[in-house]
Amino acid sequence: MSKKAVQLVSLEEITEDSLSEILNMDVAEEQKRYITSNAKSIAQAHFSNYSWFRAIYNEKIPVGFIMLYLDPDKPIYEIWRFMIDSRYQRKGYGSAALGHCIDFVRSLPYAQELLASVLPENGAASSFFIKHNFFFTGEWHGNEKIMKMEF
Repeated sequence: MSKKAVQLVSLEEITEDSLSEILNMDVAEEQKRYITSNAKSIAQAHFSNYSWFRAIYNEKIPVGFIMLYLDPDKPIYEIWRFMIDSRYQRKGYGSAALGHCIDFVRSLPYAQELLASVLPENGAASSFFIKHNFFFTGEWHGNEKIMKMEF
């Protein structure tokens, strides 16, 4: 993805005006078993003291959603939810959004690593994170394998 294309992707707060578009996003049918809906994610975020969530935009078009777990008492930074709408997959938006997310986390106090977790059967997610310098830790979170990137 070109540098210009990365600059067109941004992480934006979800507003009352943008909420409907974010709630209507969906992944491809074969991915649905791996992804929690944006509606459920946003609802959970409102009841968590540690959530940070944003819509992923390409210029003025919402293309995805990301939610992080940020614990200020312990510098634990984790990608909790991450999705790109099926209409916008394989265009580089996920990579650009992850890059912005990594930059954001690096700017946080005491940031040394960023975690993500994937279901073992979700090879596409594993490959995506490996491509972006995450590696498997050998640890599990429930039924998901933990991956991390060290800064």
